[in-house]
Amino acid sequence: MLYHLFQLVHKYFRFHGDGILKYISFRASFAAIFSLLISIIFGKWLINWFEKRRIIENVRDLNLEGEALKKHTPTMGGLIIIVSIIVPTILFARLDNVYIILLLLSTLCMGSIGFIDDYIKVFKKDKKGLAGKFKLLGQIFLGVTVSITLYLHKDVVVRDINDSNITLNYEDETIGNCNYDVKSTKTTIPFFKRNELDYSKIIPFLNGKYTWIIYMLAITFIIMNVSNAANLTDGLDGLLAGTSAIMGATLAILAYLSGNFIFARYLNIMYIPNLGELVIFCTAFIGACIGFLWYNAYPAQIFMGDTGSLTLGSLIAVIAVMIRKELLIPLLCGVFVIENLSVALQVLYFKYTKKKYGIGKRIFKMSPIHHHYQMCGMHEVKVVARFLIIGIILAILTLVTLKLR
Repeated sequence: MLYHLFQLVHKYFRFHGDGILKYISFRASFAAIFSLLISIIFGKWLINWFEKRRIIENVRDLNLEGEALKKHTPTMGGLIIIVSIIVPTILFARLDNVYIILLLLSTLCMGSIGFIDDYIKVFKKDKKGLAGKFKLLGQIFLGVTVSITLYLHKDVVVRDINDSNITLNYEDETIGNCNYDVKSTKTTIPFFKRNELDYSKIIPFLNGKYTWIIYMLAITFIIMNVSNAANLTDGLDGLLAGTSAIMGATLAILAYLSGNFIFARYLNIMYIPNLGELVIFCTAFIGACIGFLWYNAYPAQIFMGDTGSLTLGSLIAVIAVMIRKELLIPLLCGVFVIENLSVALQVLYFKYTKKKYGIGKRIFKMSPIHHHYQMCGMHEVKVVARFLIIGIILAILTLVTLKLR
């Protein structure tokens, strides 16, 4: 909004103080600062407001250490994250950018579904919350909307990094002959020298037909799984907020490199015009997670609930898809993958042993796996700290894939 405002001021009043707003690094820095401040200030007010109205978490009795302390903790703190992302993005990003518009809509879409789920749990006293089929429908709707928009929108293109007929203007813009902008469903495959895969060639005998269906199914599947995995990860104080901040920082770096012609050509990676604005959203995302962590670190003063967890997981997936790095999700979101696999393996093994032996057995003492370590006697703070360290290692390995081929 500020970018467009200063553009109008410059146009009609010949004001030249708008130049700095054209730099993504400047706007991204202020987006992070504003997001952090909003989450801390708004978070304090919201916690007090929730406490007065007894909007508290319905904690399940899992017989875990410190469980009793969590029973009167306010929930639905995901509202802090959502507000802290949206406001700085609206202020500092270009609102005519398709990626920004789509991310804002994604935030509101999954935030609304999570809010309804938390509302039913808290105010209707129904521990099951929103029926799973409605959550699934919301995730499918988001996946279809994102995939079709990216597939059809004229501004979602890639450009040949070897095009010598391009000159540079500012740190994120390119000018010159743009005939090399092409619609493409290419994505990046890590660790391969020729590291690009086109969705149109996944099923060779179709000869490029029905590419939009393949693309839509793949993107929807990714969004659904990352969103649900993030929801499972949100079980310890600070775990999801901390890991999401690490993932957001990694995606911000990848977005900046892919949206900058010079870096894309130097690293020999896919250059995606108009992608630079996504960095501003990512820094707002990081600031929101860290600001929420201010109150969510052990012992938590507020929980994010599904309002936050579904939103964070979906946004991470959507950003990864936009920068065409969705195949890096198993590596970048390794903590989410471990949590999700632990639940799947636990359920499958229990059903298998019950069918074979008549008595269900377990691989872990409890799933998701973070509760297993608690049952082994490890303190919650240590579990979270070690998962964050793993998250940092995975983030570094994700960045290494840019050159490791």
